[in-house]
Amino acid sequence: MTERELIDGFERCTLPNSSFHHRDHVHVVWAYLRAMPMLDTLQRFSAALQRFATHHGKPMLYHETITWAYVVLVHERMQRRPASDWDDFSRDNADLFAWRPSILERYYQPETLGSELARSIFVLPDRGLH
Repeated sequence: MTERELIDGFERCTLPNSSFHHRDHVHVVWAYLRAMPMLDTLQRFSAALQRFATHHGKPMLYHETITWAYVVLVHERMQRRPASDWDDFSRDNADLFAWRPSILERYYQPETLGSELARSIFVLPDRGLH
């Protein structure tokens, strides 16, 4: 599947939810960021992810802070160490794919990410970086 087909399938909600997991979300973010600037990616990916979750009967799964944080992290990684393709990027950034524990635990207290505020709007990180 090409990057364009991946984005189109995601935006049209034709990708199967049963096999669309965290790694796939990161892959879609990566594809968006290769096609457009970060702010456009934030807008389009966030809107498409909300549609995707709603389409599959799980609108409460959308989490604004997690979504935005991953877009920013993927963008930063792409700028720091450009990769020629998805396989290279995913190999070089394995820490982005662990869900438990998540890379976001470096930046956020569990109570913060668990809050309704963080679910509904982007909340700045509240944990010091080491």
